[in-house]
Amino acid sequence: MGDLARGHLLDDLLEGDRRVRVAADGAEHVPHVGAHEVRRGHAPAHLVVPADARLRARMALERGTQIPLESPHIVPLNAEAERVHDPDQLLRIRVAGPGRGQKRLHCLLVPPSLHQITRLFDIGDSRRGESESKGKRAQHGILRGFAALCLALRLTTTASAEPIAPEDFLPVDAAQARIGQLLFYDPLLSGNRNISCGTCHHHDHAGTDGLPLGSGEGGIGLGPERLAGDIIKRVPRNAPALFNLGHRSIDVLFHDGRLSVDDAFGNGFNSPAEEWLPKGLNDIVAAQALFPLTSAAEMAGQPEENEIGGARNDRLDNVWPIVAKRVRIVPEYGAMFVEAFDHIDTPEQVTIVEIANALSAFIRGEWESHDSPYDAWLAGRPLPAMAEAGRQLFFGKAGCAECHSGPLFTDQRFHALALPHFGPGRTRMFDPYVRDVGRMAESDRLEDAYRFRTPSLRNVALTAPYGHNGAYRTLAEMIRHLLDPQASFDAWTPERVDLPDVPALAKVDFIAFQDRRERARLRDRVDLEPQTLTDGEILELEAFLKALTGTQSVKGRLGRPDHVPSGLSVEGAE
Repeated sequence: MGDLARGHLLDDLLEGDRRVRVAADGAEHVPHVGAHEVRRGHAPAHLVVPADARLRARMALERGTQIPLESPHIVPLNAEAERVHDPDQLLRIRVAGPGRGQKRLHCLLVPPSLHQITRLFDIGDSRRGESESKGKRAQHGILRGFAALCLALRLTTTASAEPIAPEDFLPVDAAQARIGQLLFYDPLLSGNRNISCGTCHHHDHAGTDGLPLGSGEGGIGLGPERLAGDIIKRVPRNAPALFNLGHRSIDVLFHDGRLSVDDAFGNGFNSPAEEWLPKGLNDIVAAQALFPLTSAAEMAGQPEENEIGGARNDRLDNVWPIVAKRVRIVPEYGAMFVEAFDHIDTPEQVTIVEIANALSAFIRGEWESHDSPYDAWLAGRPLPAMAEAGRQLFFGKAGCAECHSGPLFTDQRFHALALPHFGPGRTRMFDPYVRDVGRMAESDRLEDAYRFRTPSLRNVALTAPYGHNGAYRTLAEMIRHLLDPQASFDAWTPERVDLPDVPALAKVDFIAFQDRRERARLRDRVDLEPQTLTDGEILELEAFLKALTGTQSVKGRLGRPDHVPSGLSVEGAE
């Protein structure tokens, strides 16, 4: 359908109502933005086509143009999808607007014919009398407009996530990545010179540590066998995987999203360091790499133990000059920085910015992964039967793609899943509870309580245990929890989590879980509706998730070095 014909059709169906405006292919009166920007709050549109990815359907012009809608007279609506149980069924959208009750409209997932309009759209009570309120009339206008869009635009299901191409990733400088590889495994960056980034994000464990909550500074060993040693506090959350962090879509990191791309402080990022975060960081991964260095539980150590631990107690950014000096006075590192960075003429010029950018180059290049059986399926090769059945469930009946959408299988949003709490948690400094309120600790918005960022599912089969605190050992357990979070929460017991034994912490590990009122608050904050799958369907979903595992890419590109320039021992080296 051409743009002109499309416009005439919309004019007819909208009956002259101009509260909904449609722009075709870059029209000047509507900003050309995508659904992602609108979801992230970076665009002014009230209603957008393609629909929000949570609807698991995308509207687009035949050549792929994204169409936002904008008008000062549009009544803002919140659209939430009800599940589509089969790709050939109707997409039902529940629309909440002004006035009482809710409206529903249905769109076929194939381009319908004009004569079908009366039976395709169930818009509820559409009676319009003279006494009808202005807001009510506006709502009906929008619903008619949305119905028109379903007819006028080609509507396609998200039968799959989007494929990934190399150009979707930030470029990697090979010389800087080589420095980053060495720094990543060098304990020199830690306060007591006894732990590295690679301790909790090791190649042998798919860039994680295999523990629910890490044993950071003071622990002994690697992976699930790591002993707690003389740790004073567990790392509050599960070590996140590092796969595909160089993808251009990544604009928020950490389980609570406390680091995001935002120039609120004049340095390109909204972070715990606020205006103290240095300028010149290449990307969000470089910014993220700086914060474990400042954590007493992860790498800094305690104030009385070393100068870094003491410095971070005064102010966060006091740590970074000390780390930078440690690195640049090592002759091999100094020479490498001069060689890899055009603006560095002598080692004395090396700052924490160059160190962070080198770490980022390594992390982004090392764990770029998009060679899974699922990627082969996107290219035309069939999946095994069970994985194919799981794929259909994932994008259909099970509704997984409502949150795990896009090429990385994450909407980068925050959701409350009623995961049982244990460990020290992470919350605001003035909070008297040993708990974890998730996104609320960053946003200070009550509605964000107990919400955590949707993780990417690529290579998820390699990164057990699951949840922001590693509450579940297996994929099947995590799937079952998501099917009915509250029932799973009620059935969960501390014996189901494999925490390294720390007698001194045993009394406080589950203190919040044992608090009746805190349990009730956590349990009641759930963003998922219960649903039922058979045991066989759960196995099929698990098979599909395993089909998201890369092949050669999961081994990394540079790997773990056998030695580092500081001369300190590399954990896991022979």
